[in-house]
Amino acid sequence: MKLKAQIMDEAALRRALMRISHEIAERNKGVENLVLVGILRRGEPIARIIRENIQKIEDMALPCGSIDIRFYRDDLTELTENPVVRKTELPFDVTNKDVVLVDDVLYTGRTARAAIEAVFSCGRPRSIQLAVVVDRGHRELPIRADYVGKNIPTSRSELVEVRLPEYDGETGVFLMAP
Repeated sequence: MKLKAQIMDEAALRRALMRISHEIAERNKGVENLVLVGILRRGEPIARIIRENIQKIEDMALPCGSIDIRFYRDDLTELTENPVVRKTELPFDVTNKDVVLVDDVLYTGRTARAAIEAVFSCGRPRSIQLAVVVDRGHRELPIRADYVGKNIPTSRSELVEVRLPEYDGETGVFLMAP
């Protein structure tokens, strides 16, 4: 895959995450019952950024954890015979909480479905919401994000990469093409 276009630079990504943070606080009429859960890999640092933003906005620290959805995927055997499972870290109970799942890209909806199932294996939340940096369309399941940084129409052959310093050494959103 080669670079087709840079969709968002670091400043645009930062602004989109701040807007999502404001929307989360506004829609939930505060953050008293909220917890953030980043979907491993890139959803985890994005959830931490949203937590920091909300702490500045609401002057309240939100519980923030991460979840590995690998064993909850419906295409597990197609991915690999021996998946590497990372530790789910939810240092809080999700029961009766408003859970905001955080991920980088929403595509078919299968990752979001697996994350919902993983959260339910940890307890019964009052609600589950979904925040993503990019919604690129092509849904295979009836899933939609509650909070979206940017909608990017793509073809199925293209790839959207949200690059973060922890994994990629740079920050931005890039459209890749064959």
